[in-house]
Amino acid sequence: MIPAVKTLLSVLLALLMSAPAAAQSTKRPLNVDDIFNINEVRDPQRSPDGKWVAYVVSRAIKETDKNDNDIWMVSWDGAQQIQLTFGAESESTPRWSPDNKHLAFLSSRHGAKHAQLWLLNRAGGEAVKVSDVKGGISEYAWSPDGRRIALVVEERDPRDAEAEEEKEAAKDGAAKTPKPIVIDRYYFKADGSGYLRGERSHLYLFDIATRKTEVLTPGTFNERAPAWSPDGKQIAFASKRGEGDLDRLESEDIYVIEARAGAEARALTSTPAEESRPIWSPDGRTIAYLVSDELKYSAYNQPRLAVVPATGGASRILAGALDRPVRSPVFTPDGRAIVVGVVDDRSQHPARVAIDSGKIEKLVAGPRVVTNLSQGPDGAFAVLAATATQPAEVHALENGALRRLTRHNDEWLANVQLGITEEFASTSRDGTQVHGLLVKPAAYQAGRKYPALLRIHGGPNGQDEHAFALERELFAASGYVVVAVNYRGSNGRGAAYQKAIFADWGNKEVVDLLGAMDHVQKIGLADPERLGIGGWSYGGILTNYTIATDGRFRAAISGAGSSNQISMYGTDMYITQYENELGPPWKAQDVWMKVSYPFFHADRIRTPTLFMGGEKDFNVPLLGSEQMYQALKSLGVDTELVIYPNQFHGITIPSYRKDRLERYLAWYDKYLKAGEK
Repeated sequence: MIPAVKTLLSVLLALLMSAPAAAQSTKRPLNVDDIFNINEVRDPQRSPDGKWVAYVVSRAIKETDKNDNDIWMVSWDGAQQIQLTFGAESESTPRWSPDNKHLAFLSSRHGAKHAQLWLLNRAGGEAVKVSDVKGGISEYAWSPDGRRIALVVEERDPRDAEAEEEKEAAKDGAAKTPKPIVIDRYYFKADGSGYLRGERSHLYLFDIATRKTEVLTPGTFNERAPAWSPDGKQIAFASKRGEGDLDRLESEDIYVIEARAGAEARALTSTPAEESRPIWSPDGRTIAYLVSDELKYSAYNQPRLAVVPATGGASRILAGALDRPVRSPVFTPDGRAIVVGVVDDRSQHPARVAIDSGKIEKLVAGPRVVTNLSQGPDGAFAVLAATATQPAEVHALENGALRRLTRHNDEWLANVQLGITEEFASTSRDGTQVHGLLVKPAAYQAGRKYPALLRIHGGPNGQDEHAFALERELFAASGYVVVAVNYRGSNGRGAAYQKAIFADWGNKEVVDLLGAMDHVQKIGLADPERLGIGGWSYGGILTNYTIATDGRFRAAISGAGSSNQISMYGTDMYITQYENELGPPWKAQDVWMKVSYPFFHADRIRTPTLFMGGEKDFNVPLLGSEQMYQALKSLGVDTELVIYPNQFHGITIPSYRKDRLERYLAWYDKYLKAGEK
C-alpha cells in the first residue's frame, strides 16, 4: 500500500472510531432541574374505531410551581399527534364515547372545587362541563350506546358540606372559627383525604341528552369501578357490604345491578379478600376480576385472575400456577382469552390467558415495563412501555411486537447522559437469592471503586424494575453507583417471597439488603469506606432498621419513615393491617417491641442521618421522623430534619421535589465525597 494512502486510511479510521465518543461528550450530565424537562405520559385509551389513542401528559411547571396535566391524542399509525387541552388547569381520565364523536375527561377547571365531567366534541369547539356534583367525580364509564355515563361520585360528610356552605356565606364578613372535627369511625384517617367521617362513594347515572343525574346506589356502603354489560342493561361494580361496622368487614365483592334508579344490587362473589374492577366478556355471560389474598396478607397482596358467571355461581381461578401478580384484565374480542399485565422479576409484560385451559402466553418479553392495556376492535393494544433509559411512551402492541407512537421525551434525552443499568443477583447469609439492579455512572471505568448508594424502594409490595427512574439516574450522573434491591417482601418473585416478612419487619429485608451490599463490595464496584443508604416510605423505614443493625454506612437519608411502630398505631392509616398482622399492642407487646427496635436501640446508630417528610402525611406520619431525629440529636449523632409544609406522603410541589433532590445530593456528598478533587 502506498504510504500516503495508508496514512489517510489511518486518519479516517481514527475519526470514525472517535465519533461516538465525541457525540457522547456533547451530552450533559442529568441534573435536578431535569424534573422540569420530563414529560410523564399516562393512561392511553384507544378509540372504538381503533384509529386514535388519547392519553395524558403531565409536566412540572417551573414558573408556576405547579403540575399540569393535558390530554393529547396520537393516530394509530403514529403520523399525527395533537394536543387537545391547554391552560393551567389539569385534565385527566380521557375516555372515548362508543361512537367516537366525543372524548370525555375529568377536570376541576374554572375554579371548581372538585373534579367534574367534561365533553369534548371531536368535530371541534371547546370542551363543555356537563356535571355539577358537590363531592366531585373520581371515575366514570360510558354505556355501550353512548347515551348514559356511570359516575362514581364522592359524597362528602354532611357536616363538611354544612361547614363549606357556612364558609361561603361568610366570605364577605368575618371568618368563622371552624367547628370541631368529631370522629366516630374505626378507620378514621387517610393520606390526602385527612380525617374520615361519613364520606361515601356512590354510583350515579348521567343522561347525556337531558344532562340529568340520578343516584343508582344510595345508602351507607361505598361503590367503585363500574362496568357496563355489553347490552347496556346492567352495571357490575365492587363494594364492601355486610352487617356491622363497614370499616371492619373483610370482604370486598363484585355486585351487579340493573342500570335504573331503584334497582337492587346482587352479589356475585363472597370471599374473605378484596377484589378488583369487574370486566364483562363480549357475550355478557362472564365477569373477570382480580382476587387478593386473605385480609391478614393485605400488605403482601398478589392478585390472581378469576372469572364468575354473570348470572351467579361458583368463581374459578385462572392460571393458578402463575406465581406472579397480575393486573388490568381485558377480554379478547372473541371472548376466549383474557389479557393481563404480569409483574415478573424486575419487569412487567402482558400475557394472554386462555379461558378454558388456563394456558399462559407471554405477548412480549424483554427488560422493560409494559402497562396500561387499552384494546382496539382488532385486538391490538395501546400500551405504555418504558425501559431503564426511556421514560414511558405510548406504543402499539400488535402481532407480538411493540411499535412506538409518541416521543415526548426524545429531544430532552438526546442531550443528557444516562447511566448504565445492569441486573445482578446476590445471595443472603441464609441462602436466599435476591435480585436487583445496578446503575453505574455513564463514564464508569472498570476496576475503579465508586461511592455506592443503597436506595430502597417502598411498599414493601413493589419492585425496582426496568423503567426510567430519575432519582437513580441523578445519583449516577453525580458519580455514584446505585444499588436497587428487591428484598424479601417485594413482588415479582412469587407469593412466598412476598409473605416472608409477615409480622417480622426489619429482619429478612435487612439481611437481603446487606447481602446485596456485600456483593457489590466483593466484586470491587463499591468503595467500602463510602457507602450511603436511603429510601422513602417503607424504604425510609428499612433505612432506620438497617443503620440500627449495621454500621458500615457513612450517610443515610430516611424519608417518610418510622421506627417506634407502637406510636404509629392510631396515628397512621394502617389500623386494619396492624390488627390483622401484628395484633393489638396490648395483646402482642413482644411483637410490637421487636418491630420497633430501631427506636429502642437508637444508641447503636452512628450513621449521620437526614430525616424528611410531609407535614400532613397520614400514611407514615411525620411523627416517625421526628422521633428518630430527636433520638439521634440527643445522642450527638449528626442529623437534620426537613419538613415540607402542606405536603402529604408524596411530595408533589415541583420546587419541593427539586429541593428534596438537592438535599439528597448535598447530604451524600458531604459524607461520601469529602476531600474529592
